[in-house]
Amino acid sequence: MWMWIACALLVAAYLLGSLSGSLLLGRLRGVDIRTLGSGNAGGTNALRTQGWRFALGVVLVDVGKGALAAWLATRVMPGPTHATWIFAAVLAAVAGHVWPVFHGFRGGKGAATLVGGLAVAWPQALVPVLAVWAVCLVLTGYVGLSTVLAGLALAAYAAFPTDAVRFGFGLVAAALLVYTHRGNLQRLRAGTEPRFERARLFHRARRPT
Repeated sequence: MWMWIACALLVAAYLLGSLSGSLLLGRLRGVDIRTLGSGNAGGTNALRTQGWRFALGVVLVDVGKGALAAWLATRVMPGPTHATWIFAAVLAAVAGHVWPVFHGFRGGKGAATLVGGLAVAWPQALVPVLAVWAVCLVLTGYVGLSTVLAGLALAAYAAFPTDAVRFGFGLVAAALLVYTHRGNLQRLRAGTEPRFERARLFHRARRPT
């Protein structure tokens, strides 16, 4: 019986993840941001093409669905395998965001949904993850690079010391972020990756007035 419950949980988490904030809110505005900017259905492209209010709504939806998926797992999967299914539900929600069944399997990159899931499943891990992301963004202005390094920080944090479930989760989550940001990494190597200049606080502070 519990296996059927677990399967239903993962399906529900995937379907939650498939509710893309940018695409749902974009329909209200009459736009599909996958046809604008970088073509990605995520918060960064939403900010660049639609402004901060729209992007804030996108991030709230995408973070919220990751948190909700993890919370559902905490409610329906008690027992010795509790943690395993919570982390599995978070990954299922991230997969739904990246490959949404409701939107032709073309979604975002999964970072915001992962953060929402971590906030419920493993809030302590948010400290190194968000710290690495913020420092890299302020120093470089590259959102994609910052997110990839934050994912690698999660994998490193999961290794010292922790259990096999968290370590496996950290590795899979980091691999997913590297995969979904492969285009950003290719543009970095080519020197064509756009910067978020307003985030480069130290660079702006050093510029002559």
